[in-house]
Formats: sequence, C-alpha cells, structure tokens
Amino acid sequence: MMINRRDWLRLTAAAGAVLSLNPRVLRALQSQELITRAVPSTGELLPLVGLGSSATFSSVARSEDFSALREVLSAFVSNGGSVFDTAPSYGASEEVAGQIASDLGISDRIFWATKLNVAGRGGGSADAAAAMEQVERSFERLHVPVIDLIQVHNLGDPPTQLGILKDLKAEGRIRYIGITTTSDRQYEALAAIMRSEPLDFIGIDYAVDNRSAEETILPLAQDRGIGVLVYVPFGRTRLWNRVEGRDVPEWATDFNAHTWAQFFIKFAAAHPAVTTVTPATSQARHMVDNMGGAMGRLPDAREIQRMIELVEALPAAR
Repeated sequence: MMINRRDWLRLTAAAGAVLSLNPRVLRALQSQELITRAVPSTGELLPLVGLGSSATFSSVARSEDFSALREVLSAFVSNGGSVFDTAPSYGASEEVAGQIASDLGISDRIFWATKLNVAGRGGGSADAAAAMEQVERSFERLHVPVIDLIQVHNLGDPPTQLGILKDLKAEGRIRYIGITTTSDRQYEALAAIMRSEPLDFIGIDYAVDNRSAEETILPLAQDRGIGVLVYVPFGRTRLWNRVEGRDVPEWATDFNAHTWAQFFIKFAAAHPAVTTVTPATSQARHMVDNMGGAMGRLPDAREIQRMIELVEALPAAR
C-alpha cells in the first residue's frame, strides 16, 4: 500500500506529537532497526542518516526563537540519530546546536562533526593562529571536551589546516579528521589529498541527480578506507522542485521508501562507500521522515538504475 508524505509523518510521528515518539515505537512501526555503517578507520558504528545544519537549520538558528531546533535535536537523538554536521561558517548553527544540546543534556549522545576553514574556498593561505582560534571557538560552542570530527572545509589550505587537525588528533582533542568539498571541480585536488594524507573522513555533495563523485571519489574512499559524509542528498531544493506534485512510485516500497525524502536519502545511502547521509532540516517532522531513510533495506543495483532513470525523465529543476 502506498502512503504519501503526510500520511507517513502522521503514522511515524504519532499524529504530530514528535517529541513524545519513543524510538521503539518508531522502529516497531517500521519493523526495522536503524541501519548503521562502520567508520573504516576504527569500526565504530554510526547511524546511516544524520542531521545537517546548513540551509533552513542555519536560517532558524539566526532567529530569536530556537524552539523548533530544540524539537529537531531532541527528536533526532530520541529516534537513534547521532551524527550532527555543522561548521562555523553555517551562521549560528554551531553555537545554537551546542547550547541546545547542553541544555537538554544530550551533548554526549551526539557525534559532533564540524569544520575548519579560515583560508576561503580552495585557495589562499590560512593563518595558523587564526585557525586555532576557530577550533577553540568550536570547543566552546559545542560544550564538549573532545570533538568527534573536524574537517578542513572546501580544501582550504590543507597543508596548514590539516596539519593542525593531525596535531589535535594526536593530542586526543579530536577523534577523527577529514576534508570536504562541495564542488566537483575540486575532485582532482581532493583525490590527491585522499591518496597522501591519513584521513578518517571526507565530506561531499551526492544525490541521485548529482553523481559525479561515483567516478573517482567514492571508489577511492573505499580503497583508502576513508569514511564519507554525504551533504545535500535533496540537491538543496532542486529535487523537491522536480518531483513537485508527483507521487513516490509504488515500486519504491520494495526497498521501504515511502516518501520522496526517503527515496532520495536511500539512493545516496545505497553506495557502499557512504558512511552517513546528513540532510538538513529545521522541522522535527521532516527529521523523523528522514530517519526512515535508515530503516528497512536499501535499493539494489537494478533498483538504483531505475531510480536514476525516473529522476532523469523528470523536468529539470526550475
């Protein structure tokens, strides 16, 4: 039986009472546990779906009312989520999320993934002192003695900033290090760093209509034992615009995708190199919907091709 996004949210969120939803209830509704993936460098298991904090999360964090973000983070953790991706450049996201988690007493239940970049996107030199100041501010904002993951953002002066992160990891102040880019034009440079540096993670954009990472980056991550955080699996608003007014295909229920959000998340999550997909949202009901992407089974190769063909046949995003 097909259900639309609204019906799915009503079922999984107990008629809108997201905060009262016990993780066991949600999992019972799905008859599945959350899918986890191992961090290649350690074997630590992380939920397949996390929470990003750019876009709408960042916008709400700049407001005076943080109640929606309190609901998002509370529901996220209570439903088994842990990986929270942020950055100092995401407006107030890092500071607000850190304060909310501290107030709720859930800081130690979150896998904090933030970023470092005082050099700008892919160019210029980073001042080492300024970089350390940014890292120290992240510790203050997140209210934790150890940060799980810090990545050099958008390939900003890797020799300087990655060097700082390696030192901090050796000191035990951060657990994992990595590097990100949101531009496929930087993939050649990213691949070179992946081959030469001891990275635990990379962060990249990847979606059903944005698959260039499949050519080199994702296979290389598998070969090198590097974890992958996926950003913007919805193509920001691009994919939503393309499917507007359309129902999720019936065959998507074969791999437990009941909404478009789950459809898009499961596509990205199906690649074996991917550790965690981190869609951003500022609404708890959407967060619960997204977590459904980490339940049931993932599409197989035949189904993945069918997903691609469906999206490619849709009108281009406006």
